[in-house]
Amino acid sequence: MNDQISKRITSFLKNHFQLEWNGIHGASHWARVRQNGLIIARQNGADPVVVSLFALLHDIERRSDGSDPEHGARAARLVQELNGEYFNLHARQMDLLRQACELHSDGETYADITIQTCWDADRLDLGRVGVKPDPMLLCTAAARNQDLIDWCYLRAKRWASDLAPIKRTHHLLRCYSLIFNRGLII
Repeated sequence: MNDQISKRITSFLKNHFQLEWNGIHGASHWARVRQNGLIIARQNGADPVVVSLFALLHDIERRSDGSDPEHGARAARLVQELNGEYFNLHARQMDLLRQACELHSDGETYADITIQTCWDADRLDLGRVGVKPDPMLLCTAAARNQDLIDWCYLRAKRWASDLAPIKRTHHLLRCYSLIFNRGLII
């Protein structure tokens, strides 16, 4: 799989992603989703190449960290354009990746094991926004393991708490900049 995650695709991701690189849907989220997915795939036989590419691409087309109901469909279209140039998947793998991206925010639980693994990998990272994954909303037995849920949740919460002071500082600097630049100082 490492040959699938080349410097070229990493460069594409950095240039294409429109939100904060280190934000809640950015690169560190993708890395945790990939790790989650590979842990699950080792247990259930899901395709690790599809799982890894899903992790990198499922949120690449987000235009907002808030509601963006079409980002999955946009990501599904993009992965088809990237195949052959940034990675090489055969037809079955492409179909799995496209479906996983397109439907990942729809709350589905029934699909091919590889697609389920992709969705679970993403859902296991909800701790980054303060939500503990609900085992009833996870697709695979491997993901419903309470020890895995707890570990993923705590890891994501740690990331969020480590980032909080940086975000607060960034927000304050932005506010100060607006105040000074607009002459709003009284």
